[in-house]
Amino acid sequence: MIVESYLYERLNGTVVCKTCMHRCKLKPGKWGICRVRRNEDGVLKVYNYGLVSSVALDPIEKKPFHNFKPGSSVLSFGGISCNFRCKHCQNYSISFADLSYPYVREYTPEDVLRLTESNRADGIAWTYNEPSIWHEFALDSSRLVKDKGYYVVYVTNGYMSFEAVDQFEGILDAANVDVKAFNEEFYRRICKAKLENVLRSVEYMHRKGIFLEITYLVIPGENDSMEEIREFAEWVYGLSKRIPVHFSRFHPDHQMLDKPPTPVSTLENAVEVAKDVGLEYVYIGNVWGHRFEDTFCPNCGHLLIDREGFYIVKMDLDGDRCPECGYRQNIVL
Repeated sequence: MIVESYLYERLNGTVVCKTCMHRCKLKPGKWGICRVRRNEDGVLKVYNYGLVSSVALDPIEKKPFHNFKPGSSVLSFGGISCNFRCKHCQNYSISFADLSYPYVREYTPEDVLRLTESNRADGIAWTYNEPSIWHEFALDSSRLVKDKGYYVVYVTNGYMSFEAVDQFEGILDAANVDVKAFNEEFYRRICKAKLENVLRSVEYMHRKGIFLEITYLVIPGENDSMEEIREFAEWVYGLSKRIPVHFSRFHPDHQMLDKPPTPVSTLENAVEVAKDVGLEYVYIGNVWGHRFEDTFCPNCGHLLIDREGFYIVKMDLDGDRCPECGYRQNIVL
């Protein structure tokens, strides 16, 4: 199904896409960086509406969200292509795919609602590849499920335009943003994007009241210096010390097979740096069974949520407060 973009501007035959921070300026017949949007005679057409590559019922912790709806089940949808070109992409089979990718099904927003209901999910996640590049389908589908009382989350690289965020107002409940490094050179060389734009988009989502968690994949020799991680943590603190941060373990993939898996000690050091800065909720990801999968009260250290991987073993909360000291947690139940 081909639809007209919800966010673009016409300029004498050229169009400017306003869906993401790239703001591609396209002459007639040209495609955007995402490879799914094309200028057709001054109209920006979207070719990936409803083209679904992946559907799965996941624990929300797998996204990862640890402080938003812990223990809930989320129906996850992925599409094709991306507006980044990350050399270490762990979902490269779909993120680097184009419209010729054969393993897609065409869904309608009504199909998304029907699957959410039939799978008895608590909400939906737009994930696996970058969700902002199928903004129109995600928005139309999210409106339907939101109206039925389900939650809506994004797992994103943080390149949504302000205009796209505005169109999701009152619909998008939470976003886990991959901040892939905290230096522009990494983003230019590895991702073909700009860190500055990611930070601006995240800051805007925070101002709009979207619940945020942030993931930082720690890659040996690329973004793992404690100085860089401290700068990252200080930026998060400047937004809010209560935003959960996940330091995830890298494993070799796609075009970055020469790097080793992240030492667990590096992740533990990153946690200590972030806590020293003052962040309240800091986790380790991709290390099954690590104690920093758990949620502790930032005030008294009481174990609030005991996890084993993506699964909750025990939850000990008094509403949104610590049962030991009464400290109000930044947790959406």
